[in-house]
Amino acid sequence: MRIARKHLRIRCTRKSFELRRVVDRTARIGRGDILLVSTMRNENIRLPYFLQYYRDMGVSHFLIVDNDSDDGGPEYLAEQPDVSLWRTGASYRKSRFGVDWQNYLLGRYGRGHWCLTVDPDEFFVYPFCDTRPLRALTDWLDSGQTRSFSAMLLDMYPKGRLADHPYQSGQDPIETACWFDSGNYSVARDPRFRNLWIQGGPRGRVFFRDTPEQAPALNKIPLVKWSRGYAYVQSTHMLLPRVLNKVYDPSGGEKTSGVLLHTKFLDTFGAKAAEEISRQQHYAAGAEYQAYAAGGGDAVELWCPWSERYLNWRQLEVLGLMSQGNWA
Repeated sequence: MRIARKHLRIRCTRKSFELRRVVDRTARIGRGDILLVSTMRNENIRLPYFLQYYRDMGVSHFLIVDNDSDDGGPEYLAEQPDVSLWRTGASYRKSRFGVDWQNYLLGRYGRGHWCLTVDPDEFFVYPFCDTRPLRALTDWLDSGQTRSFSAMLLDMYPKGRLADHPYQSGQDPIETACWFDSGNYSVARDPRFRNLWIQGGPRGRVFFRDTPEQAPALNKIPLVKWSRGYAYVQSTHMLLPRVLNKVYDPSGGEKTSGVLLHTKFLDTFGAKAAEEISRQQHYAAGAEYQAYAAGGGDAVELWCPWSERYLNWRQLEVLGLMSQGNWA
């Protein structure tokens, strides 16, 4: 594992030469600032709400890699005073789906900082997030010498066809995609990386009902107090060193955790799936998006009679999807 970690660090250094600095405001990063790292392509419609959501939460600076967008997103990001932006036309697939680029930024700018690594369609929810800023959570984690924090990816969707619920720039996507599956999840331990592996939800139920073992992973570790030598292995599903993956209680108790509200399923979904199938830059040549397209694209309906309407983090805790643990 030490050799694997060293290899990942070498990879990200080599891949850093693919990045072109557009605007660098990293000199404004203060000691102890909370940083957010993200890779994106053609997400301009999401950016206004995404940035404001995390600013309100307590993120001080955004480190963003744009993968050759042509929708005006890079120009918008370059104007934001708390964003540092890099662009690349290199292969997303050959960068291990952006992980190499993110590992570089985390290693270069994130050392000693709490770093939140999320996609532009992911919204972090944690215990007491309605009354306590993210700084309160990271201070509490620091007090217990905890360096990583987990959040299950929770797919959100509207009631009815995706195409019948238009999304507007600046709008809270949860106003449109406000339903989720409260059950239908499988959890297993990965013996190699010692992390949990979670699958299921509406994607498993609708798109992978005949091959549930191929459903996308829902386990994430998005919040990490970054240090020299750390590296994400596959998305934010697991890290090295492996001790960072121990974000659960192996004895069966509850450890404090959160949720990432995943708002992929807006009316923009069909066009996005078609683009990614054509580009073939995602895992397994875009097999996941091919399953989406076969399922109906933006005409698909994910809602079912057992769907739950999202209320708040306390509801998610009652349903067992996250836990406040011993943080009171």
